[in-house]
Amino acid sequence: MRAVLGRAMLMGALALGAIGLQAQDGSAPSSQSQSQSRQTFRSSVDAVVIAATVRDARGRIVRNLKKSDFEIIDSGFGRPIQEFYSGDAPISLAVLLDISGSMAVGGNIDRARNAVSVATSHLTDAMDEAALFTFDSTLQQVVGFTKDLEKLRRLSLAGTPWGKTSLFDAIAATAQAAAERENRHRAVLVITDGVDTGSQMTPQAVSAIASAIDVPVYLLTVVHPLDHLGGSQAVVAADGRATEVATLADLARWTGGSMRMTSEPAQTVEEVKDLFAELRHQYMLIFEPGPRPGWHPLEIRTRNKDLVVHSRGGYTTTAASSGS
Repeated sequence: MRAVLGRAMLMGALALGAIGLQAQDGSAPSSQSQSQSRQTFRSSVDAVVIAATVRDARGRIVRNLKKSDFEIIDSGFGRPIQEFYSGDAPISLAVLLDISGSMAVGGNIDRARNAVSVATSHLTDAMDEAALFTFDSTLQQVVGFTKDLEKLRRLSLAGTPWGKTSLFDAIAATAQAAAERENRHRAVLVITDGVDTGSQMTPQAVSAIASAIDVPVYLLTVVHPLDHLGGSQAVVAADGRATEVATLADLARWTGGSMRMTSEPAQTVEEVKDLFAELRHQYMLIFEPGPRPGWHPLEIRTRNKDLVVHSRGGYTTTAASSGS
């Protein structure tokens, strides 16, 4: 059997544009991809790889847990953990910077440039690797993945924001690039104002794709202080409907990442510091996928019920990839 993980699922979903995200009421996303591909970081057998972060009741990162401390519940059934990794590890980080026209409003582009600088300062030379992408209506690779981090730190990000925002399209393509890296700890950091004006994909589709290839998407939403609303991560319009920012929070959560909002330099420093602490102390759990085709909701938990585990919400197999 083979879990559908990696580039082929991404490309199939991009072509169909119709993969759904598991809703908050528990409904499952549909599986549209029928192709298979190789997962870069995987065990010696066909496997599902899950990155999990654990926090205590006060929100602090929990380190030094063991394989025996975890339980995997797959579609209501327990599954044995085949392989387990913990501790600090090199990071492959794809930074995705929004340079679209909406970023010119309220000085958000300046906040975003500062956030890029803060993020690259937290990368460790000769160990981590990073890449920088920018997007408006199209995605541009400014610097490919490199361990020469000074290439990123020396970049000038000057320029006038312009064009439509194809945010979800850009996230999907950047997640694909990050998924192909060999480091166990991989992620996409999106720095944006959270407004999408030009994507051809739904946020549900992008979230399902990124979740399937196990690349957490972290969103750092830069806003004017008057728009921060007390730091809330879910902005609701006056008519009661969720705005794009609320949808982005859903995207991040279901990929195993998170969304943070910042309007001041000091807030940016604290949010990025916490984000890197989470990335560096992920636990990697590897297990054999279940035989049933379709969406498999996952719950990763610890035997200590006071701890909170954060990971992606499931994985997908197809009839062609499931075995007896």
